[in-house]
Amino acid sequence: MIPKVVGISGGSCSGKSTLAAHIFETLGPDQCVILPQDDYFFGYGDAPEGKGGPNFDHPDAVDFDKMYAQLSLLKQGQSIERPLYDFPTHMPKTETELTEPRPIILVDGILILHHALLRQLFDLSVFVRCDSAVRFKRRLERDVRERGRTAESVREVFADQVDPMHDKFVEPSHTHADIVINSQQSETVATSDFSAIVKSISDMIQ
Repeated sequence: MIPKVVGISGGSCSGKSTLAAHIFETLGPDQCVILPQDDYFFGYGDAPEGKGGPNFDHPDAVDFDKMYAQLSLLKQGQSIERPLYDFPTHMPKTETELTEPRPIILVDGILILHHALLRQLFDLSVFVRCDSAVRFKRRLERDVRERGRTAESVREVFADQVDPMHDKFVEPSHTHADIVINSQQSETVATSDFSAIVKSISDMIQ
């Protein structure tokens, strides 16, 4: 079977990664694998001129050339050595992770529907919408708890980078999605929309 690629996009902390994880847990590791956009950040100091940090919500912060090449290989049934990213240091890790193709490849990221070539590899695309206030609350909790950020730094980055880039690049990309859903609940993913998406993806591998 040729792997099917499902792109899951939406704003930072919109619930897209929660949806991807929910699909992965429902289908299981034998049927599904996740390819996160975040692992393809250039980081500080190792990017081509004009690309990379410090604005990690801008398309130039992501090595989409590598991401496209590796997703193409996965869709052809080939394994890849996926890069890994270290958020506390803002740099790619030295090690990589062997990632093998599965019937369903979930691509998770805020900018994946903005990238025209990447979109061509998707068999199904989903955009998760969520208002700014809810996304900021979730990001504040996550970045302080998991990424060692201060509350003030999270507020500054959200105001100066996350929200402006969301309005410029992320939100407009919803027009490329096959399915657009709303996610305002902070905890649950057991919505009818999520269940319907899981069923649609399951049907792709029957």
